[in-house]
Amino acid sequence: MDLLNAIVALSNFVLIPAIAYGSQLALGALGVTLIYGILRFSNFAHGDTMAFGAMVTILITWWMQSAGISLGPLPTALLALPFGILGCIALLLFTDRAVYKFYRTQKAKPVILVIVSMGVMFIMNGLVRFVIGPDDQRFADGERFIISARTFREMTGLDEGLAFRTSQGITIVTAVVVVAALFWFLNRTRTGKSMRAYSDNEDLALLSGINPERVVMYTWMLVAGLATIAGVLYGLDKSFKPFTYFQLLLPIFAAAIVGGLGNPVGAIAGGFVIAFSEVTITYAWKKVAGYVFPAWEPDGLIQLLSTDYKFAVSFVILLIVLLFKPTGLFKGKAV
Repeated sequence: MDLLNAIVALSNFVLIPAIAYGSQLALGALGVTLIYGILRFSNFAHGDTMAFGAMVTILITWWMQSAGISLGPLPTALLALPFGILGCIALLLFTDRAVYKFYRTQKAKPVILVIVSMGVMFIMNGLVRFVIGPDDQRFADGERFIISARTFREMTGLDEGLAFRTSQGITIVTAVVVVAALFWFLNRTRTGKSMRAYSDNEDLALLSGINPERVVMYTWMLVAGLATIAGVLYGLDKSFKPFTYFQLLLPIFAAAIVGGLGNPVGAIAGGFVIAFSEVTITYAWKKVAGYVFPAWEPDGLIQLLSTDYKFAVSFVILLIVLLFKPTGLFKGKAV
């Protein structure tokens, strides 16, 4: 019985949160890796792109809630999500035309585009804070739990309860559907094949008649969709705060680089590597240890790092990968 309680506690505080967080990081890292693989620069504005898409979704969600529109047990934000994606697409296409296109035309080096993206990042960050404010914003409604800890304890008779939040279930299901749709698009559609050809060899793709501006446009549209979905899912699971999305840039880039920058499969794997590393290292293992070793009463929390330092875990992993395997786990392009 104690072993079952240990498994439930581990699932409740490590496995389920890490899978949900890993799904969010994977979607964010996919956007980073698409920009790097196709447009050939590291987009430092991606975290704030997520924040902007989520902000538009939140504003539409609040309007729907005030109008009495809802999805019952599911969050109203799911209804507002398409509008958030459209708003983010409009912003990114405008940014590309107003900023990035000039440097593409000039054949600027990737490092120049990286610096430019940092400027765009600060502008987006300021815009989001100006519109919605710098504080935490909560917009989740509907049923909070798929199964609550109390219900689980009553069903099983165990001392430890398993709480599976609705936001976690939605995150996992949405990530699976979005990733499957993205890979189908890239591998089965003519536009997706054009994007892959442009990524592999730009000169040969141009000789084959592929329109580079169309490839760029579809890339930004895909990135806007991925960023908005990732941002909304993160906001539903935790809360929305603009500065948090700025901080998320580190684990997202770490996920993309660990998996192999420019490799979509690597971005997904890297997201879960970073998520599980952060959660397991910052989790206090005292409760699980107490179930597994009943005779042992640990004095401390058995916590390697405080949750305040979870982003330090991403930084250390990123540093190790850059030093010893810069192409990542799945042989992405060298960083």
